[in-house]
Amino acid sequence: MLVTILGFLAGILSGLAVGGGTLLVPALIFLTEINQHTAQGVSLLSFIPTSAVAVVTHYKQGNVRPRLAMYLIVGTVAGAVVGAMIAVKIPAPFLKKIFGLFLMAMGIYEFCCKTRKQAAETNSQKTIQ
Repeated sequence: MLVTILGFLAGILSGLAVGGGTLLVPALIFLTEINQHTAQGVSLLSFIPTSAVAVVTHYKQGNVRPRLAMYLIVGTVAGAVVGAMIAVKIPAPFLKKIFGLFLMAMGIYEFCCKTRKQAAETNSQKTIQ
């Protein structure tokens, strides 16, 4: 039941384009006691159907630019291959630290560095598109 609730919460974050993995990976590690590599793999696999549903929903609302998305897909698929090959060679404890540092850096940036003006511009752009 706990994993289903985690999936539901991660799905909400994914639908909001926040990144459900930021919740799911740490939660799987701490609450189910699986290792970092497995948590990342499970998280990635669970977001295939989640992403498909979110894309369809956003597409119906007119929030998807297919041409722009295709350019991003080329880069992200190549980056995912490279990232996965690197991740499997890194020991789990070190990978866990890298992931934690990334989450902390993003949190600090959002909290301290992003000005109100930038936040307002980002929100207004999302509303216009």
